[in-house]
Amino acid sequence: MFTIAALSVCLTACGGGGSSDAAASSQVSSPSVTPTPTPTPAPSAVTKSFKRGVGYDFANSQDLAAVSPGVTWWYNWGLKPNASLPANAQSSASMDFVPMLWNGNFVDADVISYLRANPAIKYLLVLNEPNLVDQANMTPAAAAALWPRYEAISAATGVKLVGPAMNWGTLSGYSDPVVWLDAFYAAFRASNNRDPQIDYLAFHWYDYGLADQLNRLTKYGKPFWVTEFANWHSQTDGAQIDTLAKQEAQMADMVNTCETRTDVFRYAWFTGRLSPDPHFDSLLAGTGVLTDLGSKYLTQPW
Repeated sequence: MFTIAALSVCLTACGGGGSSDAAASSQVSSPSVTPTPTPTPAPSAVTKSFKRGVGYDFANSQDLAAVSPGVTWWYNWGLKPNASLPANAQSSASMDFVPMLWNGNFVDADVISYLRANPAIKYLLVLNEPNLVDQANMTPAAAAALWPRYEAISAATGVKLVGPAMNWGTLSGYSDPVVWLDAFYAAFRASNNRDPQIDYLAFHWYDYGLADQLNRLTKYGKPFWVTEFANWHSQTDGAQIDTLAKQEAQMADMVNTCETRTDVFRYAWFTGRLSPDPHFDSLLAGTGVLTDLGSKYLTQPW
């Protein structure tokens, strides 16, 4: 269940603006009297979950290389990867960068030009937490007026629209994501006589009960991207996340929810590196070095 305490911690987390299949090593002896050990075979190619991502502004190739064995994609709440990364960062790490239009502050022609110049981009994240006043901060009516611009970009480039990215929020009258979405659909229908193009619905969650929250959103009939998640439950009720072991257990549970639900298309842990990190959810320690949580995230079953 959503709680007020959970809301207070998740507000500060939001972006602003696969287990290894490597074979175990073995040695095979020849049948001769004096056995000659054969070399240890090279590990088989590592496979990883298509769904698994990270919400983090990776700024160097070492960090990307550290997570790449178990992560397929990332985003940084912006249209382009961090300028500090080399041009071949995505191919070198075998990871996809997924761009975002955080709100309505963009030049449509520039976005279309960038997407056409990068035809490998198939998805566009849009509208980050419109019902939070310190995020996109947009009423349903304002979002309905903006949405045709997103649709025009999709029509011009072929990208699929992923959003809005909903959370429990602070916008008066619209803290509940379902209340906001119902009003958004109604406003869009009133102006356009049709439903908005939403190819995937995005959601963020920082407490227990991710599956229940997604179940509330199935009424819209859209597959999900869970583009921010961790457990930041902080009230002192015995269930607070105040140790690494507790966060690791919650991460495993939430990843399992995302991997086993057929309506979750992709998901992204929040975050790569956070300081201070009172809930132990950083995947990275030093440059290019995984935390214990990071190692476990990369190797969760899928």
